Amino acid sequence: MLACFAPPGTPALPLFALSPDRLPIWRATHPAGPFVEAAAFAAKPGEMLLLPGDGGRLGGAVVGLGAGRESAWSFGALAQSLPAETVWRLETDNRLDPGRLRECAVLGWGLGAYQYARFKGPRPPARLVVDCADEAALAEVEVSHRVRDLINDPANVLGPAELAEAVASVAKRFGAAVHIRCGEDLARSHPAIAAVGAGSARPPAAVRLDWTGPAGSAAPLVALCGKGVVFDTGGYDLKPAQAMLHMKKDKGGAAIALGVAELVMRRGLPVRLSLLVGAVENAIGARAMRPRDVIRTRKGLAVEIGNTDAEGRLVLADLLAEADEEAPDLLLDFATLTGAARIALGPDLVALFARRDTTAEALLAAGEEAEDPLWRLPLWPGYASWLDSEVADLANVSSRPHAGAIVAASFLERFVSVERDWAHLDLYAWNDTSRPGRPEGGETSGMRAVWRSLRARYDQVPDDPSRRDPFFGIVTPT
Repeated sequence: MLACFAPPGTPALPLFALSPDRLPIWRATHPAGPFVEAAAFAAKPGEMLLLPGDGGRLGGAVVGLGAGRESAWSFGALAQSLPAETVWRLETDNRLDPGRLRECAVLGWGLGAYQYARFKGPRPPARLVVDCADEAALAEVEVSHRVRDLINDPANVLGPAELAEAVASVAKRFGAAVHIRCGEDLARSHPAIAAVGAGSARPPAAVRLDWTGPAGSAAPLVALCGKGVVFDTGGYDLKPAQAMLHMKKDKGGAAIALGVAELVMRRGLPVRLSLLVGAVENAIGARAMRPRDVIRTRKGLAVEIGNTDAEGRLVLADLLAEADEEAPDLLLDFATLTGAARIALGPDLVALFARRDTTAEALLAAGEEAEDPLWRLPLWPGYASWLDSEVADLANVSSRPHAGAIVAASFLERFVSVERDWAHLDLYAWNDTSRPGRPEGGETSGMRAVWRSLRARYDQVPDDPSRRDPFFGIVTPT
């Protein structure tokens, strides 16, 4: 159990979540109503007020939801702003949709309680009482904490081998198979990944997790590919100091793909699952790739290196080619790929590229529902020729300064069969500043959106209580 939650039956103080339209009714019927009115509490989003109790003791609290649809972020600051180690229970105030409110409360509370604590002890949070009805939100929170930890781990403690071990650890928990390729085996099977990692003293690896869900071998195959660059110097096209500062987060795509995989297996989604991660460090060294080198890829295409800092697309090229060979029903890749996507969309919006409109629409709708937004950009064929090379099948960058995110997606598209249902997520995986529910540091950008989309697409079977942990809802491996 995460430290920010408490099991059913724990003595707890009441937490009243109020919207502006419900506030007058609550004030008129609750003993603390005059106090709340005198304090000018207006139920603005995230606004919090402690309530007095008998004998000068703490009697509860109110939190504002604002007008309109409930948001998880209204609860995002409470685990840290309410008195440490106090325990709270959510009062739903006879709402028409208490389930939605509870989901927002658990998500916001849990995501806001996160602290990276590998080197510095965490502050004790306030705790929220949860139960089995909160299973789905609890799963998203717990996996989000683990993914954020992976992104926040600095490169000196999490290299390619440690990232591979993180995948193997999740595989073991759910009875999945895992295969790690490195050395000469990697050079033969994934030559582009080997080339990207050649300059580092820490050898690169291609990691594959395979899971057969409860529906067996006849189930549709979902393939997830993640860019796992544990640190990106830019190689010989060296990044400036400020641009390199957060490059431990360049493994964010792999961490988020692993998070989606864990949610799929934990739920017992009726699919077969393949997760492919390229675990590599882009460093400078005697064997590092150079500008104008030409490297081979798993698909057989030769790529001219126009910029060694465009290494993520080379990692994904080999992963996508491998995943594509098995004709998955759905192929998704995740990567902190381009600064151009961030210039276009900023840090919060994940750039989504998708071959099929129906897949894009489902992902966008799931992102809106999950408050994990995506924004679709085009796979524009008119820019494909910008990757032409005089000496190889294609270059890894364009000589033109425009449409960098679209050009990168166009590069990846060369490694996926035209008939494949494929989507690419170019994400940031980081919060530059702290906001309610979103502390500064690693972030699971796109993870909850993709997970909810997969549930909507594949999960046609009602919950089976016999396959749940009695509290956390962990689905037992099959």
